[in-house]
Amino acid sequence: MKVQIGIIGLGKFGLKLGKTLVDLGHEVLGVETKPEKVKKAQHVLTQVYQINTMSREALEQIRIQDLQHVLVSVGDSIAASVMISMYLKELGVAKVWVKAIHQDHEKLLHKIGVDEVVIPEFMAAKQIASRIAMPGFLDYLPFDESMAVKEFTIKEWEGKTLLELNLTNTFGIQVIAVRRNGDKRYQYIPKANEIFREGDNFVAIGQISQLDRVVP
Repeated sequence: MKVQIGIIGLGKFGLKLGKTLVDLGHEVLGVETKPEKVKKAQHVLTQVYQINTMSREALEQIRIQDLQHVLVSVGDSIAASVMISMYLKELGVAKVWVKAIHQDHEKLLHKIGVDEVVIPEFMAAKQIASRIAMPGFLDYLPFDESMAVKEFTIKEWEGKTLLELNLTNTFGIQVIAVRRNGDKRYQYIPKANEIFREGDNFVAIGQISQLDRVVP
């Protein structure tokens, strides 16, 4: 489903995020104060406005409140991110996400009622650490960090089917995709009666503690 998303602040993080969303098929409206950043984003995002992002009236005039989702990414200015976020909530933006620079900044943003706070450096460090410590780790789930997605390679379970393994009842995990040995693409929502071969991979979702118990 195509989603209209706004990004206020088109520095490295904001522009990269916007490009990724456009590549995924979404419409992205960029908002920036500096003309050089606006010029750079014009050929990347769906639409770009150059306005005073600290002005509630300017944000209202471009109908920012009509967007389903807005992310604020205004560099290291805590005051600017808090003020803009407050304006967005006052204008009735459905979902307001904000990039923070540290945990105190995050606490302040939560106090004014933003929906989600992102600290890119923390996220990157946690992802890297998890991939080192938990081989096969793919990602955490955004709504519950005790849940994760992990990839496994078949060895001991060769010749078994998902029906026989009964992983949901045995481990409390759910298999969401299978990649056959030698294939590059995954098969999603795999059939319960397909037989695993050594070297096949499967992706499962579940509690991290439960995923760590699985030795396929």
